Amino acid sequence: MLVRLKELRKEREISQQRLADAIGVSQQSINKYENHDIEPDIDTLQKFALFFDASIDYIVGLSDIRERIMPRGENDLNGEENRLVDDYRQLGEQEKQSIKLTMKCFLDRQRMCQ
Repeated sequence: MLVRLKELRKEREISQQRLADAIGVSQQSINKYENHDIEPDIDTLQKFALFFDASIDYIVGLSDIRERIMPRGENDLNGEENRLVDDYRQLGEQEKQSIKLTMKCFLDRQRMCQ
């Protein structure tokens, strides 16, 4: 039972459709998960954990400890950085190119000031 799914989704201020698109399921599935009509498979649980940067145990209500425990060296990104990567992956190629150019401008400006 995904006790905290709806809470996590609302915390991120995203729709069921956006979450569904991000993890590759239908909006109807998200609705059914949130209403406890169906249970996700382990692959989907892992996608939720990655998307929300939360442990599966936290999402299903077995633990009050939210943080995912990752093997050392697997990922050195913090929660905010993980969310930025997740959001970036949802963008189209044109939007990704715009972000790359913006970052390059900021970095070039920073280098000039040093």
